[in-house]
Amino acid sequence: MENFSADLLLRWIHFLSGITWIGLLYYFNIVQVPALADAAKDTGGPGPTAISKYIAPRALWWFRWGAVVTWLSGAALLAHRGIFVDAFALGLNTENPSVYVVAIGVGAWLGTIMLLNVWGLIWRNQKKVLGIVAATDDEKARAKRVAFLASRTNVLLSVAMLLFMGASHGLLF
Repeated sequence: MENFSADLLLRWIHFLSGITWIGLLYYFNIVQVPALADAAKDTGGPGPTAISKYIAPRALWWFRWGAVVTWLSGAALLAHRGIFVDAFALGLNTENPSVYVVAIGVGAWLGTIMLLNVWGLIWRNQKKVLGIVAATDDEKARAKRVAFLASRTNVLLSVAMLLFMGASHGLLF
């Protein structure tokens, strides 16, 4: 185990869980939402119930926990490198902040906002939409709109987050 690298392990956990999280975010927004709309219009087909009952809850489970593992492994990686506070302070707590710390900090903040959207808005409202918790039709309609807007917001934030994360790791320059 002399070649064991905690940094490498944390990076791979962060990378793989991030692919799961952001991949499912894009799946929901690019594939599932339009498919649900098409299924609702198809009077001869099974309707959107099959997706809502069998696929969405399972995909949302991986989505939620992918977000948590991504954030925790990223935070652990920053802490392991001794820059957790510097990154979240965007380097403003140091005399000469590095471009790396500022870029990774912006990405970390965007990821944090996205994580809060996942658990505070998307999941809370999807439970109503999917019938996991009781809700009136009006509450379901509102919940559907809130979850949709929070999810689309996360798509937009993810582009900026990936840009800053890629820049901080030298992938763009």
